[in-house]
Amino acid sequence: MTIKRLNHAVLYVQDAKASAAFYTEVLGFRVRAALGEQAFFLQADGSDNDHDLALMQVGARPAPPHSIGLYHLAWQVHTLEELAALRTRLTEVGALVGESDHGVSKSLYAKDPDGIEFEVMWAVPRDDWPAEVGTWPLDLAAALNRWPGVDTANQ
Repeated sequence: MTIKRLNHAVLYVQDAKASAAFYTEVLGFRVRAALGEQAFFLQADGSDNDHDLALMQVGARPAPPHSIGLYHLAWQVHTLEELAALRTRLTEVGALVGESDHGVSKSLYAKDPDGIEFEVMWAVPRDDWPAEVGTWPLDLAAALNRWPGVDTANQ
């Protein structure tokens, strides 16, 4: 068996309508289907999946930080310019919680209305991958100068 890629993710959320608004207004997903206000099926811009993210309302179920379960999802953008625009948007809505350079990717970390963490990342061109990966402070301006307009979403 060979896994090709993650097709979609399903999140249990407190308020599906509020979460759908966040993912559509901030990350540019679009609603493909809804089951009333209890479940939303969202498609990412540029995706050919039926849906990339499903949001299922279950109400409040607070879990302690760092408990067993999903840590985060990672959404990949095509260009660093898109990543920079998302940094601005995530900051505007108070969702940005961190950013990192992993050598092979440039990453932003944010939380949705339920506190579910997600990553938005740009993949460094494979020819420029370092010998070792790690976590360093993100210098987005330097990356934009080095790889202006480079689209790596299909690598």
